[in-house]
Amino acid sequence: MIALACDHTGLELKEEIKKLLDSLGLEYRDFGTDSHASCDYAVYGYRAAKAVVDGLCDRAILICGTGVGIGIAASKVKGTRVCTCSDVYTAELSKRHNNSNVLTMGARVVGVDLAKMIAEHWLTATFEGGRHQRRIDQIAAIERGEAL
Repeated sequence: MIALACDHTGLELKEEIKKLLDSLGLEYRDFGTDSHASCDYAVYGYRAAKAVVDGLCDRAILICGTGVGIGIAASKVKGTRVCTCSDVYTAELSKRHNNSNVLTMGARVVGVDLAKMIAEHWLTATFEGGRHQRRIDQIAAIERGEAL
């Protein structure tokens, strides 16, 4: 299950991502917003990221104007590994090497076709483990307040 969320600037792009998920046969849950009225990205980013960390969803795709604000908000939820992407290569490697569980994009930064490519590569990439798992474990230790 993929968690989806956006602010008012990301609404149209989120709807396009839904079409992609449908075409891939992936289930999703929409955490809002569903309106063009100005709203706060932190609220929606938090809700979707929390659903991932709580195990209600496997991953999340979040959208705001640049992808940065909603990504910062989502990254404050302990257990998230957020990647803000505007290219396919970074999205894919963020999953393969960093096991990212939250992808953020900017509706004002990437077009629909590129956003769909980014999301598809991220969704279909597989975490490689190995030396990368050691680094994920180090990130988790930092979250726990441990010194490296």
